[in-house]
Amino acid sequence: MKGKLITGMSVNREVRIYVAQTTEMVENARTTHDLSPISATALGRTITAASMMGMMSKIDKEKVTLQIKGSNEIKLMVAVADSHGNVKAYMNNPQAVNIFDEHGKLDVGTAIGKDGKIIVIRDIGMKEPFLGQCNLVSGEIAEDLAQYFAQSEQQPTAVSLGVSFGKDAHVKYAGGFIVQLLPETTEETIQQLESNLKGMPPLTQQFEEGLTIMQIAGQVLAGLGFDELEEYELNYKCDCSREKMENALISLGKTEIKAIIDEEGEAELVCHFCNQKYIFSELELTALIEAPNEVLS
Repeated sequence: MKGKLITGMSVNREVRIYVAQTTEMVENARTTHDLSPISATALGRTITAASMMGMMSKIDKEKVTLQIKGSNEIKLMVAVADSHGNVKAYMNNPQAVNIFDEHGKLDVGTAIGKDGKIIVIRDIGMKEPFLGQCNLVSGEIAEDLAQYFAQSEQQPTAVSLGVSFGKDAHVKYAGGFIVQLLPETTEETIQQLESNLKGMPPLTQQFEEGLTIMQIAGQVLAGLGFDELEEYELNYKCDCSREKMENALISLGKTEIKAIIDEEGEAELVCHFCNQKYIFSELELTALIEAPNEVLS
């Protein structure tokens, strides 16, 4: 369930990079949600991207929600990450049908479709969270995210995301990187970075060849140097609780809770992110109605 992230800057302070290894996290998501290979690939890329985006913030309570809204087999994926390396995720279609491209690789772009949106919500605990969005470019997620950063946050960005599988359909490797140009980046630096990225093999191939995320960062920033290194632990972790589920019930109001008692006798709530079930008995539901609470008044 754990992963690793390193972040740093080029020596000339013109480029910032985030590189993540999320293999165990994506495998945990695969087993938790019983994902088909193409669903695991799509959600795995989303988890990896969200985990890096969450760690871009230094605000203690900030949460980043990354939503991918598609138009084909996969119509919705949601990943929520905080600034401490924790991320949780779910999708609408865990068993999406595997689609392959002409090279025999899983075609995530087709499974998601181009007629959709990428939405990013940054919540720092204020009344109105920041919301940015843009149309999907390809459905491949990495390209869509790069487009989002350029359009909605005016941040020139390169993104790479990858998930690969072993023969037993378990996740073998998963990870990604995000590279962003900082203000007043020189043309020389841009050309060097473009040259480095153009010559790089797919990320999962680099993991297959035994490269570490530090070595991958070194390849991305070849000729530019790597400085201000920071390393963090990532976790695929849900923060649901019985208390939160109880608050969700309270928000329904007295009439709705009474209807649940009359029709079902108890309430069963399931967390979308981890599939944990919470059962509230008739006695507990009655206590919620009778308890003094402004929401239920």
